[in-house]
Amino acid sequence: MNINTKISALIITKNEAHNIVELIENLTFVDEIIIVDSFSTDATEELATKFDRVKFYKHKFENYASQRNIALGYATNSWILFLDADERLTPALSAEIQETLKKPTADAYFFYRTYYYKNKPMHFTGLQADKNIRLFKKEVGTYTGLVHEKLMVEGKISSLKNKLIHYSFHDYKSYKEKLKNYGKLKAKEKFSKGEKYNIFKHYGHSTYCFLNRYLFRLGFLDGKKGAVVSYLMAYSIWERYTEIKRLRKK
Repeated sequence: MNINTKISALIITKNEAHNIVELIENLTFVDEIIIVDSFSTDATEELATKFDRVKFYKHKFENYASQRNIALGYATNSWILFLDADERLTPALSAEIQETLKKPTADAYFFYRTYYYKNKPMHFTGLQADKNIRLFKKEVGTYTGLVHEKLMVEGKISSLKNKLIHYSFHDYKSYKEKLKNYGKLKAKEKFSKGEKYNIFKHYGHSTYCFLNRYLFRLGFLDGKKGAVVSYLMAYSIWERYTEIKRLRKK
């Protein structure tokens, strides 16, 4: 690759010691790896800084968009590959990224993702259609949103063919806590925009979320893991409205 297609891989972390080494070793072709950490209390920093290509920074977590934009500010290369600590590139996707950047035809690229639940792939519940922009030119993108942040791109967007692996559901307890936090952050975002608590939405939206993923999006075909994931997604919605109710009473 020439100087114009050098890649900065960016990662935001909080207690990712169980993921970080495997992810760094997965990024063999990038030119620098930048980690912005939210003051982990495990061995994330110790493990990550053993690698020469890693630049490790600490910053207090405010929201996901802010943390990602801070990482963008540290990048020194024109192309950004932004991954979560629980994501992995397949050899085919790594090769496709490198081949694409020899003659890029867009300013940003969506990656479709294959979700794994305890090392088993998910095929339904709507997750099979999940995609995010993971590869883009630094100058065309800015993140917005407190949770499930979105990259706003000023330029042409395309997609890569090969899928990114997402080991999102490592275990029930940690993922439930993760979705609870997502729900609370989303509540703060909604509340700041004037949304009021509504008991019918609280029960109705949560119920619909479960039925939509488990029945309408065929989650039952994923067996037990389809039921668990559908429930946890609905649980996050439930926690969102619970938090809006709490914020209203403050």
